[in-house]
Amino acid sequence: MTLRKGEKMTISIQEHMAIDVCPGPIKPIKQISDYFPRFPRGLPAAVGRSSALRPAVSQPSVSPAEGPREDDEDVDQLFGAYGTTPAEQPAKSPAPEEVVDPEGYESDDCTTLGTLDFSLLYDQENNALHCTINKAKLPKLDYRKGLKPMDHNGLADPYVKLHLLPGASKANKLRTKTLHNTLNPTWNETLTYYGITDEDMIRKTLRISVCDEDKFRHNEFIGETRIPLKKLKPNQTKNFNICLEKQLPIDKTEDKSLEERGRILISLKYSSQKQGLLVGIIRCAHLAAMDANGYSDPYVKTYLKPDEDKKSKHKTAVKKKTLNPEFNEEFCYEIKHGDLAKKTLEVTVWDYDIGKSNDFIGGVVLGINAKGERLKHWFDCLKNKDKKIERWHTLTNELPGAVLSD
Repeated sequence: MTLRKGEKMTISIQEHMAIDVCPGPIKPIKQISDYFPRFPRGLPAAVGRSSALRPAVSQPSVSPAEGPREDDEDVDQLFGAYGTTPAEQPAKSPAPEEVVDPEGYESDDCTTLGTLDFSLLYDQENNALHCTINKAKLPKLDYRKGLKPMDHNGLADPYVKLHLLPGASKANKLRTKTLHNTLNPTWNETLTYYGITDEDMIRKTLRISVCDEDKFRHNEFIGETRIPLKKLKPNQTKNFNICLEKQLPIDKTEDKSLEERGRILISLKYSSQKQGLLVGIIRCAHLAAMDANGYSDPYVKTYLKPDEDKKSKHKTAVKKKTLNPEFNEEFCYEIKHGDLAKKTLEVTVWDYDIGKSNDFIGGVVLGINAKGERLKHWFDCLKNKDKKIERWHTLTNELPGAVLSD
């Protein structure tokens, strides 16, 4: 603009504002946290900052209308590396047993493997271990909120499998039903182990695995947890809600229970009305697998010896493809009560085979010549007429005096 002599330069209000604002620095915003919630009011002095970042902290040069800058990603990385003070972090209340590290991310496998909610109860009187599988989910800090997706549709077909360690997997494996296309399964299903003794509760561990069922290929492992049974108190339910872990190896070199042939629940009662001994074969548990499919087709035989006429043999029905058969059958031996002290009850468990000899699984002898629980069971029966007494007994490989053929 050209000025004549004597004229004063006039400036419009628009030009005045442009001159007053543009050349100078923009003043810092007092409440910058309103626009950048994760942006701190200050970083530790020890943290080195580039020259491009210093103005962003001391004198921000970004107006709210401009939105976030590319430098914000660098600042976020600094926060992830060095953390923020408790006052600057959003208030969170982590769920029980969720371990959250100072950076706000989970340091274990909860995010990828999920958590399992279940409860355990040891019924000491009935020698039973009840495991109630409630539900599974991922921690709230994960955006998926469910089990690790295993299928192409981002979902899974989960089921839960139980296994007592040490012990042969086929003999003591239990599993829930499969729930399809879900990452938040709710089973509310109770699985029960029978024949569990106080000794088992001291030395055994319950392995709980969550798997994904596949129809056209092998089932996939998701995660597991292991609970030493010695943590449980008899007749008291204990609840668990814990993170699943990666698959852990099973040390079979220390698996002494692999030598066990299984257990059998027998009831004895001398009936004054029937003038005889009532022998009940109730069930077996954790039997040894005798067939190629990993199972057996078990049945039970009983003898009251000595048996000169060979008429004392009784046999239960055959239960197909199981290692935990339930029989609930009762046999009566007509005999005087005074003669029982001279008798021995021999119980044997067999695997039924078509076209060849049946396989001997194991047996137990009750009577005057027995020892431990087997002798005590026999004496309790003799001393308590008309009272049914049930006991679990461990099957042995060798049975003195038994005929190992059927």
